[in-house]
Amino acid sequence: MSRMQKVVRVTPNLIVMAFVCVILALFIMPSYRQGEPFVSTKAEDFALMLNGKSAHLSDLRGNVVVLNFWASYCGSCVEEIPSLDRLQHRIAQRNGVVLAVSIDENPGAYKTFLANYPVGFPTYCSEGTKIVALHYGTSMIPETYVIDRKGYIIRKIIGPQQWDSGGMLEYFDAVLREN
Repeated sequence: MSRMQKVVRVTPNLIVMAFVCVILALFIMPSYRQGEPFVSTKAEDFALMLNGKSAHLSDLRGNVVVLNFWASYCGSCVEEIPSLDRLQHRIAQRNGVVLAVSIDENPGAYKTFLANYPVGFPTYCSEGTKIVALHYGTSMIPETYVIDRKGYIIRKIIGPQQWDSGGMLEYFDAVLREN
């Protein structure tokens, strides 16, 4: 078999393999999955502490909830916190609330982070929050779920965002008007 025949024989296999890799990469990349729709998916209720009192996610029903899973060791999570804080300020008057749930396994790191970088929205961390994130289908952090006033997930956003960008503010203005 000549060298040219070997090249021709290998090339189709390489092309097919490259094509499959590209397709897989598109499905895995967070940008492909941005805004995954959740038609009629009820947000799973879980226990948490709000303002030092025992509560449940369902206690926030009637609000549009921006449920953000994050961790103090996640650089991109930390980077988006100031814009989440500005979003909270923007939506609070219209019954919108940002709820940040940390999956930190070390509660001390979580508490130290909040002491150094206080935020104006409720946050929560406990041993079980990583399991809660997994039940929601969180595959990477930060990952955010927008929950309507009736308790249904209406959008899933994977990866860090600029929460106070023009596009995001338009989106939340529309969601707050609808609900």
